Amino acid sequence: MIENPDPAGTVAIVGAGITGLTAAFHLARLGVGSVVYEAGSRAGGPVHSVLRDGYLAEDGPNTLLETAPEIPALIRDLGLADQCLHANPAAANRYIVRDGIPKPIPGTLAGWLTTDLFSLPAKIRVLGDLVIPRRREDAPEESVADFVRRRLGSEFLDYAINPLVAGIYAGDPERLSVTQAFPRLDAVERRHRSLFLGQVLGARERKRSGQIPRANAPKLSFVHGLGTLVSGLLRAVGDRVEYDSPVTALSRHTHGWEVESGSGSGQGARRRRHRAVLLAAPAHRLARIAFADGAGNSLDWFSGIVHAPVTALVFGFRREEVAHSLDGFGVLVPEREPFPILGAIFNSSLFPGRAPEGHVTLTCYVGGSRNPDLALAPADQQCPLVLDALNRLLGVRGRPTFVHRCVHALGIPQYNLGFGVYRKRMQQMEESAPGLRFAGNFRDGISMGDCLVAGLRVAQNLAAPITGI
Repeated sequence: MIENPDPAGTVAIVGAGITGLTAAFHLARLGVGSVVYEAGSRAGGPVHSVLRDGYLAEDGPNTLLETAPEIPALIRDLGLADQCLHANPAAANRYIVRDGIPKPIPGTLAGWLTTDLFSLPAKIRVLGDLVIPRRREDAPEESVADFVRRRLGSEFLDYAINPLVAGIYAGDPERLSVTQAFPRLDAVERRHRSLFLGQVLGARERKRSGQIPRANAPKLSFVHGLGTLVSGLLRAVGDRVEYDSPVTALSRHTHGWEVESGSGSGQGARRRRHRAVLLAAPAHRLARIAFADGAGNSLDWFSGIVHAPVTALVFGFRREEVAHSLDGFGVLVPEREPFPILGAIFNSSLFPGRAPEGHVTLTCYVGGSRNPDLALAPADQQCPLVLDALNRLLGVRGRPTFVHRCVHALGIPQYNLGFGVYRKRMQQMEESAPGLRFAGNFRDGISMGDCLVAGLRVAQNLAAPITGI
């Protein structure tokens, strides 16, 4: 039996991650109803905060970057501004390991000239960006590694971009597409020829647009962690979320879309009709949905999107048992350095309330494209390796007073060479099938901020033909 025979004003949202929830919230504000189909028993996807024994651990992202004006506006609209925290300005340093030692990334010209993070030849080579011509329009797609080697040199790739890519994507710069993964870098070269000139000349344009470079964007969280944002969205969305309801089939009909979903009650499949549908679940879940739009399209091809597995290990220690000052955001580890971690975040330096008095919290990441087997290894194999790395890098002694572990077997989508084909296919399907939209980290950027903004914007787009606004 098909429920909801009148689809005039409802949108089906597949996936109750941060994109889907944000879209449902904004649709409601625009006067459009929705049903959010969630395959699991919890909303928010990887955004989940754990409070235990006086510690606060995050399963997924640890900070929200305020890269667009929509983000603080959303926080205000949800009534969460009084719970919002900005990162401690005293924790401004970012460290990169070289020769086994965490070295601060220079933030000034004087610091750049005196740092031993890069050799003198590397510093001179970086200045070549000012005279190197832009890439030809007809040149083949370029990897992040090839782009950086061409413009800034190999040493800058090894000790700046390689660890940065590991920290953002848990990815491999030799495989990531600069156009897809770092489109602003590609755009700066095309428009200004030089990255340095683009940084100077583009500052005024960014100010007019309200966009903030990621490196300068304020870092946010909440008193009780980023899970606060999920809780706030759920309160606002109300009973629109249906848990344990994996969507198994989508088919287009005269007035919209029919959604078939599994039922947690054991009563079998359930079918309902909606005016439009937003696909915001993880790519690997979308690939399992039977799809019929009358044009022969399918969603099977989503299975080709590569994901990097990552494990987050959160440790608590007594402050006196950590030699490093922890005066910063964290430390990133280049692939050339002999350590099993991608990096570590100094959580208790960034925000208050992350550890009991006299203790500190560190979040370490293992795996990624660099070492996928280690990401999926058991805890008794991972923990000794990570603790040894913390001992050698940060002077951590003694046993941890807190341990929390979260494995993301299909973690971060990789915008590798050729990824543009996926984005183009999504666009073509949207153009050929009215009321169908895609949004999420498989398309709009992998950060939490990217996903929030994508949810707001796609909701606006979906509401327009329904409300006429």
